[in-house]
Amino acid sequence: MYVCLCNAISDKTLREVVRRYQPKSIQQLRQLIPVGKQCGKCLRQARDIMNEELPNAPLYKEIA
Repeated sequence: MYVCLCNAISDKTLREVVRRYQPKSIQQLRQLIPVGKQCGKCLRQARDIMNEELPNAPLYKEIA
């Protein structure tokens, strides 16, 4: 499902970015992918997805 229609960002992409880079705020997330940069309607859903995924993110980063 698309979260950001303006930039064609899906929930799958958003979840992968959150799991991989573990942004601490929506501002950090926006530096990684262009979510909410045009109309801004997707920011609430992006924040909800970020809050769902962060507790499930690994505590360490894989090296290989």
